Amino acid sequence: MQQNQFREPIDKLFECAAMLAQAADAHMIDDRETAATLIKSTNLVEVREWLDSIWGKCSPYVLVRRIESAPRLLAKHERQETRMPSAAQKRQLHLRDGFHCRFCGIPVIRKEVRALLHKEYPSELPWGKTNATQHAAFQALWTQYDHILPHARGGTNEMDNMVIACAACNFGRMNYTIEEVGLNDPRLRKPVKSNWNGLEHLLSKSAQITLPES
Repeated sequence: MQQNQFREPIDKLFECAAMLAQAADAHMIDDRETAATLIKSTNLVEVREWLDSIWGKCSPYVLVRRIESAPRLLAKHERQETRMPSAAQKRQLHLRDGFHCRFCGIPVIRKEVRALLHKEYPSELPWGKTNATQHAAFQALWTQYDHILPHARGGTNEMDNMVIACAACNFGRMNYTIEEVGLNDPRLRKPVKSNWNGLEHLLSKSAQITLPES
């Protein structure tokens, strides 16, 4: 059975996004106490459990099936040398897809925004070297640049092979094709349109990605 995402997003994900938007607004007017409180309050166990249930080992939501016609796993020397898209390509992806996962539709935040807030609020937004020491909401809403045909299976950085995704949908799929894990092609659905801008207004004008008005 084909589906759009591995697991339905929980309401807490959207609540966290709304609270982080409030935190960003508070930071912009130098209300650091409010910003810190809101950021800390989104480091939720429920969010971490949702994420871990998808990208964790032996996930009950990621069911792999054998597809005879699927491209083989390439040796590293056979793969396209550049795995990640360039800054210009990432900008084009956001202009097309916005700041929502093309699979499950949850809001996403680029690592540049997270890094800024981590620097300003290191205690409230922990980001250690292990999953358990990283802020749950910023993990779950972490922007990924996902290859529809995985890089390890011969996928390229061409725009029509890439979509914006969240951490769960990207890392949960690993190097499997969408057919092997029973996912519908997200490119056949229109991107989510909303007022969510990934908290990009926190960055300088030269660093932020500004979407065109709809």
